[in-house]
Amino acid sequence: MDTTVTDALVGRVLDGRYRVGARLARGGMATVYEAHDARLDRTIALKVMHPNLAQDEEFVSRFIREAHSAARLSHPNVVAVYDQGADGGTVFLAMELVRGRTLRDLMRERGALSGRQAIDVLEPVLAALGAAHQAGIVHRDVKPENVLLSEDGRIKVADFGLARAVTGASTHTTANGVLMGTVAYLSPEQVERGVADPRSDVYAAGILLYEMLTGSKPYDGESAIQIAYRHVHDDVPAPSLAVPGVPAELDALVARATARDPDRRPGDAKAFLGEVTATKRSLSDGELDALGPALAAIPSGRAEPTLVVQLDRPRPARRGDTGPLSAPPEATKRRRSRGPLALLLVLALALGLSGAAWFYAAVLTKTTTPSLLKLTRAEAKDRAASSGLEVTVDERTYDEVVPAGSVLATNPRGGQSIDKGGTVGLVLSLGPERYEVPGLRGRTEDVARRMLEDTNLVVGSSDRKFSLKIDKGAVISSDPKAGVSLKPGTAVALVISDGPKPVAVPNVVGQPVEDATKAIQAEGLKTAVREKFNDTVPPGTVISQNPTGGTADKSSIVNLVVSKGPPLVAVPDVKGRPVAEAQATLEGAGFSVNAVAIPGPGIVRTQSPGAGEEKPKGTQVTVYVF
Repeated sequence: MDTTVTDALVGRVLDGRYRVGARLARGGMATVYEAHDARLDRTIALKVMHPNLAQDEEFVSRFIREAHSAARLSHPNVVAVYDQGADGGTVFLAMELVRGRTLRDLMRERGALSGRQAIDVLEPVLAALGAAHQAGIVHRDVKPENVLLSEDGRIKVADFGLARAVTGASTHTTANGVLMGTVAYLSPEQVERGVADPRSDVYAAGILLYEMLTGSKPYDGESAIQIAYRHVHDDVPAPSLAVPGVPAELDALVARATARDPDRRPGDAKAFLGEVTATKRSLSDGELDALGPALAAIPSGRAEPTLVVQLDRPRPARRGDTGPLSAPPEATKRRRSRGPLALLLVLALALGLSGAAWFYAAVLTKTTTPSLLKLTRAEAKDRAASSGLEVTVDERTYDEVVPAGSVLATNPRGGQSIDKGGTVGLVLSLGPERYEVPGLRGRTEDVARRMLEDTNLVVGSSDRKFSLKIDKGAVISSDPKAGVSLKPGTAVALVISDGPKPVAVPNVVGQPVEDATKAIQAEGLKTAVREKFNDTVPPGTVISQNPTGGTADKSSIVNLVVSKGPPLVAVPDVKGRPVAEAQATLEGAGFSVNAVAIPGPGIVRTQSPGAGEEKPKGTQVTVYVF
């Protein structure tokens, strides 16, 4: 932790939210502080851009776009970006705080690592870079200082997108061009043409592997220009030349990753990770754990800041001065033995005819990049062609002003120097970032919420209404409605169904069933009728109902119990019995008796209703006695 210098930012609250604490580190572009996020009550890392960068409006605009891209990366080996903002002239990033140390600290302490240790570090680094490459992001500044080793054993890569943001800053680009990055890890194409793609990150990862295996960088020089020169003109030496115990398979990995021709390298970090994993499986435990004793304790050197290096500003020649294009002394000695062609090259370089840092090998004609902003891709291609240039689409990003398909930015920018026949990278606008409200009608509230979040929208207020058509708990409508395009993060209000509106249940007990049914149906309810014998309630009359009153959902059912009158009883057969016995039998069965006497012995000869007929209790049975 850097506490040796009084820092005016310490103790300040930025954006009304982040209280700046102790300074943790200072790099070429920014200073990192520990800070407290008062809104979410958590400790974070706050990366504050240096004032000279923050004063450049173009840099700030580009930095914001790159920060947004980096924030979309979600990977366990990537340092998370939480927020980006500005407070007055202070531009900052709020990031995940990783407590631990950098890979640079580890190598400074241990020097060379074993093959197993180096691969164990490299695999998560490549996993992080692979995720970035799949998302269209090139790191451009892979180095030990940006590899963080947390206290709990996790490995994370930091500073995605920041090198690209600085590359576009006008205050750091001259008419003759600059070289952006950490020179020890720059790929030849970054030095020669100022361009980078995923294979440039693979090159830097190869240098990183070399440094972990040997404890030192492959190239040394008195100046950044000398080191850059060697990236372009020399092959990275095999690690086993410095540490004899390094297996040939690891030499081959470094050679493939650091090939000077990008087409000979793995296409991206994911492809390189596959090669690294396969190589690890092919090596024995002894080969993986071997460490060359000669370099095991050599420190890996000082930290490498990200630099903006002026390579090609012309200056008057002095006697004995070969200018910024001078090769390192040892490289000059080697070239003298390579024949007349190499000698001519040295002379050309010594005279300073190239005029730009990456014009090491020959004299190329320059032209000026035309302004292509706000042109369509086809128009930009035609205008570039008129200047002898080609175009390629580097990326696409959203913009609120520039129409979709039109040029938002170029690399190099308009007015900058570029090789004739060179390629101008285009950043095309996707137009305003908008997302359509999905169709939510009939979806449950939870499903609707997930659908909105998946579309980069959020749920706003929720009202509830009764509905006959939409199930309770499901969405009736949204505001704005489905199909409307909105900015990301816009709130969408929902109307949620409470089901059908409840209605009053009428009390129909004691009413004839026909009248009761009409009264219930008039309220929008339905009936279900069950009949039951009853000694006291007349047939066809409602004995009871369920529910008995209150309210119920419309179209729900009211159950009615309707009387069938008294239960039916079979009339006993009393024919041939004496009248007294017949009367007792009938009355015992619940019937009344009407005896019709005809002169005679008093025997029942016939009866009405007849024997076996079912009649309600209390029915009068007439017997004829004679």
